[in-house]
Amino acid sequence: MSDTVHNVKSRVAAISVFASAGMAAAKFVVGIAIGSLALISEALHSSIDVVATVITWMVVRVSDRPADQEHHYGHGKLESVSALGVIALLYVLAGGILVESYSRLRDGVAPASVTAIPFIVLLVDIAVNLWRARALHSAAHTTKSQALAADALHFTSDVLGSVAVMVGLALSALGYSWGDAAAAIVVAIVIALLGLRMARSTVETLVDRAPEGASEKATAAIIAVPGVLNVERLRVRMVGSIHFIDAVVQVPRTYPIDRVEEIKRKAEANIAKVLDDADLAFTAVPVARDNESVRERIMVIARNSGLAVHHVTVHDLGGRLTVSIDLEVDGNMALTAAHGIAHELEGNIRHEFGEDVEVDTHIEPLEPELPVGVDAAPERVEAIKNALSRFATDTAIHDIHNVRVRETEAGEIVNFHCRASSAMRVIDVHENVDEIERALRRAFPEVKRVISHAEPPRG
Repeated sequence: MSDTVHNVKSRVAAISVFASAGMAAAKFVVGIAIGSLALISEALHSSIDVVATVITWMVVRVSDRPADQEHHYGHGKLESVSALGVIALLYVLAGGILVESYSRLRDGVAPASVTAIPFIVLLVDIAVNLWRARALHSAAHTTKSQALAADALHFTSDVLGSVAVMVGLALSALGYSWGDAAAAIVVAIVIALLGLRMARSTVETLVDRAPEGASEKATAAIIAVPGVLNVERLRVRMVGSIHFIDAVVQVPRTYPIDRVEEIKRKAEANIAKVLDDADLAFTAVPVARDNESVRERIMVIARNSGLAVHHVTVHDLGGRLTVSIDLEVDGNMALTAAHGIAHELEGNIRHEFGEDVEVDTHIEPLEPELPVGVDAAPERVEAIKNALSRFATDTAIHDIHNVRVRETEAGEIVNFHCRASSAMRVIDVHENVDEIERALRRAFPEVKRVISHAEPPRG
């Protein structure tokens, strides 16, 4: 929660304290002076509002504190607890007013002495409460504060109660002795109804009822992220103004970890757009897609075993699969151990595709992560460049450029760029480049590896 939001909540709650106290005192003094139960009831109602706003002011100073070791979801639910306490006070007051009103109607107490003063006090009270209710409602909507929303309802009830008291006093002035007690009953009923409305939303929050529409919005926001296959489960709970969301999301099992992390970040950004203040707990479940290729499935098998493989080739021989794999292991590993690893990998592949799958594994030493190398002499680079250009004349490849030669302990590594027709198929480009690479290795046995990069013609 930002400092700005916290300051808004605290400032509005503090203003409500002084306004409530002033109007409660005025109504109580006038009510005692003229002997009006309705006005005294309104004064007591406003007095409870004073207590409520003091509690609200104290609670919002605590509820915005961040999560700690004892409160993993923050302190926002203190607002709901305080709202329940205020609701209890309101119902106690409503019950007391009803009992006293019944007693006065039964015993026939003399009507209140009506003058212009109580009407002036009540009109001022209505104006002040309308202003406060509007300010509190706006602040509650902005900050999503249940405590401020409860306070706004209190002042709304004060407006309705003040109108009822004015009607009751008018009836008393016209000679209807029951008017004041009847107005007090109306005040009690208004308090009870508004308390019931406030209790519903507060209890729903305390029992972790998902906010209306929040699950649908969060699910749609996550589904919209490219790479998400499905939302397996999603739960939403409100703590103060924060939506805490637990989502179990299906992603392709072929995705690397960094791709899954990117999906999570995009999901968080999408949810923030539709739910404002949200905290997402994202659990990714890798699943197999219907359109997974055989090669992708083999790479998943190897990755799940922590093995480095490359050059995976797959052929279909009349409904029977043949698989060839280059498996990299520690070069210092004994052949028996390396063969055991390859045998286990082959077994896992057969378990996935069937026992009739033909699997051949080529074991080779794992290259060091950062092999040491130096640039070859310029004349060596020029000789290899001339050879590449010469070998390219018999192919569809041309414009050999950006040739680099590095000397390593294992042999020379050659990198070069070349160009081919923009309409040429990738498979044809690859075959032509392969022909050049093979010719280069025959002419220069010291070359261990050739890496080419084909480009379309210059625009």
